Amino acid sequence: MTRLINLTLPKNMKTKILASFLALAFSAAVHAEAPQGWTEDYAKALEQAKTEHKQVLLDFTGSDWCGWCKKLDAEVFSTPKFQEYASKHLVLVQVDFPKQKQLSAEVKAQNDKLAKQHKVQGYPTVIVLGTHGKKVGELSYMPGGPDAFIAALKKLPKS
Repeated sequence: MTRLINLTLPKNMKTKILASFLALAFSAAVHAEAPQGWTEDYAKALEQAKTEHKQVLLDFTGSDWCGWCKKLDAEVFSTPKFQEYASKHLVLVQVDFPKQKQLSAEVKAQNDKLAKQHKVQGYPTVIVLGTHGKKVGELSYMPGGPDAFIAALKKLPKS
């Protein structure tokens, strides 16, 4: 039989525990991280692409505010069909420019540099690099879900 233990704590201690819990929950909620299957580390992605003979897909996004970015993610990037294709052919890099989430200074500097380098003017912008890191194409949101997006990727040069 399970017995509940009732701890009697002073009111100020309860307040401190609650404040600590809320601070921890809030900091976790606003810290940006790349979704599963994606990385934020551009240099590591280039190395992986070279080793595995894959292309690099850079998703320039405003993940927490850009409606078209969210639509691209929901209709393409989050689908099993795209994820299966990507696992065989792509190294996925999220280059995020959030308004509410916080990026590390290192990732923010990297993302700013990449946006300038690729002359990104709006979001979403998808830059595809060949296995040696040179730009082979640029895409954005397109209707048609993963089938249309994968078809567009397949038309791009491989290196």
